[in-house]
Formats: sequence, C-alpha cells, structure tokens
Amino acid sequence: MIRVIDYETTGTNEDADAEIIEAGSYDLVQSEDGAWQIGRPVHWLVKPSKPIPPQARAVHHISDDDVETAPTLREIVDDFFDGSDICAAHNARFEEHFTPFKNLRWICTYKCALVVWPDAPSHGNQVLRYWLGLDNGEDFDAGRAMPSHRALPDAYVTAHLLRRLLDERTVDQLLTISRYPALLRKMNFGKHKGMSFADAPADYLEWIRDKSDMNEDTKFTAKYWLQKRAAA
Repeated sequence: MIRVIDYETTGTNEDADAEIIEAGSYDLVQSEDGAWQIGRPVHWLVKPSKPIPPQARAVHHISDDDVETAPTLREIVDDFFDGSDICAAHNARFEEHFTPFKNLRWICTYKCALVVWPDAPSHGNQVLRYWLGLDNGEDFDAGRAMPSHRALPDAYVTAHLLRRLLDERTVDQLLTISRYPALLRKMNFGKHKGMSFADAPADYLEWIRDKSDMNEDTKFTAKYWLQKRAAA
C-alpha cells in the first residue's frame, strides 16, 4: 500500500515557522491481479499555533476561522500515517519536510514524471493531469479533483498520476528515482535558456557542476549529462 498525501501550510519549507493547516490522502492498494486501486480518502483541517499569513491564504484560501476548532497536528498525525511506510507526493521534498516521521520511504511523482515523460510540456500536477488525459479514466471523478491547491483534491490527482507512473515503472524503481535530485529537461536561465540539458555545451555544463551556486537539481542534471556523454 502507498499513501499519497498533500499538505496545505502557512508557508514554504524554507520558512522556519511554517506549519501544516490541512492534510489529505488517498491510498493505492494493489489487488491480486496486480491492478492498483485508489481509495480511502482522509482529510483533516489542522489548527496552527499562529495566524495564517495572507500570502499563504492567497494560495489555498483557508482562513483562521476555518481552523479555529480543528485538531492540532499532534492529535491527528498517528492516525494519518497509520498503515504504510511508503508515502508519495508531488514534489515530495515539501511534504517530507513537514512530516514528523523520518522513517518513511518517499515516491516523488514530480521527479518520476521528469524521467518517465521528459517531453511533457510541464511537470506540474495539473499540467500532467490534462496532458496524460487522467480525466478520461473510468474511475476519475473530476469533482474530487477540485478545487486545486487544497489537500484532498491535489492528493486525488497525484494518486491517479502515481497509478499511471506504476504502469511504466515498479515501486522500487520509483523509489530509486525519488532518492536523487530531479533530472531536469530544459534550462530556464542564462544564455542557453530554453535549450535542453542534453544539447548544452559541455563547458557550460562543467561550469554549472563545478563553479555555479545553482540548486542541487540543476547541478545534478549537469553532472548526469556530462557522465552520459563520457560513457557514450
């Protein structure tokens, strides 16, 4: 069983005092014939220790009044994670950062989608939803996918995305991909903006790898393509 989760929060994983204010999940369970079934929706509003900042409300539209009588994270966390040591999320480093349990294995559907579908127009959850035609699935309920930027609807879309990924890779393969930084497709910066990493000049990739202060995903991708060329 894989638990697909999504959080809404009072800030980002770079904010020291950000907290969870909403948690949603769906479970993927494999049947005897190997098919993955999506079910067991769970949803909680969570009361934070401080007021919700307006910039966070602008994303998910959850107010202080909405969470005034909600339980705290401590009160719901054991029930929310009961039953699985594998969790999945889109851009899982965000959910992993806010999760108090550190002994879980994570599948990042964002990183996996970059590897499995490198030619997708974008790798955001909603773009992949429409690009892959997830809404055309027999058991996809568009009503459960709305509104976006809320925990349970976003977990619902991610669960269907994960099931499609499991048509292409095994659970172990998705876990392996998720342990590494994201393998990016195109540069969104600098003099080669818009060029694929695969086509970028070697000296520029070397500069990214060795001398730049770019993030780990960008440096990892540059290193990957340099190694791939050296092995060719």
